[in-house]
Amino acid sequence: MEYIVSILLSGIAVGGQYALIAIGYTMVYGILRLINFAHGDVFMVAGLMMVYLNAAGLPLLLTIPAVLVLTVVLGFVIERAAYKPLRSAPRMSVMISAIGVSYLLQNMATYVTGGLPQMYPTIPILSDSVPLLGSNPKVVVLVTPFLVAVLVFGLTMLIGHTKIGMAMRAVAKDFETSQLMGIKIDRVISMTFIIGSFLAAVGSMLYFTNYPSIVPLSGAMPGLKAFVAAVFGGIGSIPGAVIGAFLIGICENIIKGLPGMTVFSDAFTFALLIVVLVAKPTGLFGEKATDKV
Repeated sequence: MEYIVSILLSGIAVGGQYALIAIGYTMVYGILRLINFAHGDVFMVAGLMMVYLNAAGLPLLLTIPAVLVLTVVLGFVIERAAYKPLRSAPRMSVMISAIGVSYLLQNMATYVTGGLPQMYPTIPILSDSVPLLGSNPKVVVLVTPFLVAVLVFGLTMLIGHTKIGMAMRAVAKDFETSQLMGIKIDRVISMTFIIGSFLAAVGSMLYFTNYPSIVPLSGAMPGLKAFVAAVFGGIGSIPGAVIGAFLIGICENIIKGLPGMTVFSDAFTFALLIVVLVAKPTGLFGEKATDKV
């Protein structure tokens, strides 16, 4: 019983952390129809910022907001430097630019760290263990789903009840018409990257508290799984991305808990994606697009 509880709690926690990354993927795709391949690396850089700011002697109460702000600035700079100049370019050009940014961040991280693993600092309370139904999960495992729920609720309120949220919905529905109606497209896109980067920074704090070793490729697999979660739930759908992330996190940890199956946990994630897309190509919550003649 304790083992089952431990696996389920870990799956829910990891799923929540994937969800925070997946929202960034799905929001950017919903507006730009762009797969931001650098998003997982922004998540990794946020983790390294925490390591180096803490090593520099900055108090933890200042380090956490500093990491959030710096990650948001990084996302904003990436959008302005790598994507905005290609706004009218073919979609493939923007995608190649995203891949280039991804490798740039990975190589910069390798240069800074020397390729050596960096240990994530201990965050008080979150890193503590608590007894629960015979298991001893970290507090971060219990906090993650509630924090994700609060952030998703706040994001839903922002998108549904604010002027910038209305603009986001309009741009996601029809990019060209929104531009003709006077909506400031660049501002909307920048806000989308800012929100996605903020959520990735929060996700990095939760994830690396559980898995404290960071290398330049630490963002690759979580980022890829978050992208799978976004596609799984229906790319462009925030609720779909969140539900898809939780399902992937839980299934992944169940597979890891089976004897001799740990090595197949990553493969199972992508096999599940194939099965879902074969049955429903738009994902679980995706809407079927129709082309008007």
